[in-house]
Amino acid sequence: MSTDPETAPGPEAGMDPNAFRDREDRISTLWMERLRAYLAANRDDDVATVMEPLHAADVGDVLESLDADERLHLVRLLGDRFDYSALTEVDESVRMELMDELANAEIARGVAGLDSDDAVAILEDLEQEDRDEVLAKLPTFERLSLKRSLDFPDDSAGRRMQTDFIAIPPFWTVGQTIDYLRSEPDLPDEFYQIYVVDASYQVLGTLPLDKFLRAQRATSIEALMNTNFVLVDANEDQEEAARDFERYDLVEVGVVDESKRLVGVLTIDDIVDVIHEEADEDIKLLAGVGDEDISDTTIDTVRSRVPWLVVNLFTAVGVSFVIGLFGATIDQMVALAVLMPIVASMGGNAGTQTMTVTVRALAMRELDGRRLRRLIGREVIVGFVNGVIFAILIGLVTWLRFNDMQLGIVIALAMVINLIVAGTAGILIPLMLDKFKADPAIASAVFVTTITDVVGFFAFLGIAGLWFGLF
Repeated sequence: MSTDPETAPGPEAGMDPNAFRDREDRISTLWMERLRAYLAANRDDDVATVMEPLHAADVGDVLESLDADERLHLVRLLGDRFDYSALTEVDESVRMELMDELANAEIARGVAGLDSDDAVAILEDLEQEDRDEVLAKLPTFERLSLKRSLDFPDDSAGRRMQTDFIAIPPFWTVGQTIDYLRSEPDLPDEFYQIYVVDASYQVLGTLPLDKFLRAQRATSIEALMNTNFVLVDANEDQEEAARDFERYDLVEVGVVDESKRLVGVLTIDDIVDVIHEEADEDIKLLAGVGDEDISDTTIDTVRSRVPWLVVNLFTAVGVSFVIGLFGATIDQMVALAVLMPIVASMGGNAGTQTMTVTVRALAMRELDGRRLRRLIGREVIVGFVNGVIFAILIGLVTWLRFNDMQLGIVIALAMVINLIVAGTAGILIPLMLDKFKADPAIASAVFVTTITDVVGFFAFLGIAGLWFGLF
């Protein structure tokens, strides 16, 4: 790979801003070669030129594509021209790695111009001592605003909110408000509605921009505002806030503190990130890989995966004990050893299907009393029907393969039993874990798989032993 900017592919090779991504929407290899050549030659102006047109999300992709030392070199070479909001678009491991290498003065300079929610996302990853040092270097108002957001719990609406919003009194007119918006230099970069508040900043109403812009200048804000509005508590979990956005089709919502005073706003772009993060987290937890990212080191990845593999090892040992109880039975009829994984495997897959539906329903708070009873009844019936269908199929296959109709009947009965148990376990285990305040997404898979394995082996080998008189 060339590291000479003069010999690296130039604009004629497609190095205009539109060529940042290739036809498959990946970062262009030619573009990355040119960037790396500029970095190697310390050509800061050329680096700034190719980076300047990029959105913060694209800059995040570039950072993740570079090696660790190249990332740090890029940030330092750009200096004041580096957009620190790009650090909110990268994996946590990449962000923390960069933050560990950057001086607190550099971080303070970088976050000073960010929206409050982006600044909080960066600062919350710092150690408390470093965080305090960075905050101390910021202007007083900005420091107090960020510190207030950081005082709210992790993954709460208060951590996600922007502290810049527009609040006006109810006795203003539309004309006065327009004049204020035109003359005020410190307005939020983007906003979707105006908040009407009293002297203590308690929300009296909201005013969407579409309604506001259609009104006459002499119209009173109090007469125009919506009094039926949704607010989110700053201490509320971000997942609950996201659910409010989904339920009420919101694009922006006010965030209030324990005194019901308006302290910030959540916007739809924040909530899209929350929905993505929560879904990503649940998928990883179902697989037992914690908060692992593709950028994690080998050691971090091993550390993330080992705990649940240890749990799986112990449950597998338990299953082996069940098989060991029927050792003599298996010795007398070798066909049982060939067939018994089929029953356990089908039960495990069926249980996982039910478990996934249940964990999602719990996460979405969809299981009230009536729906819960309906879901349990449905899954038991589905388990029975699927059991009968696959019992017939595997029974016929076994009969034809081993020329033994009785063996086909035995595995068919075991299949029906295990699929009914799988459906029942797939719903009851997540419900029990949720009742005991454990995260169903984390532990359900291990327990459901263990139960279906134990029941599958026990049912098949037990029925076979009784049927053929092998005990």
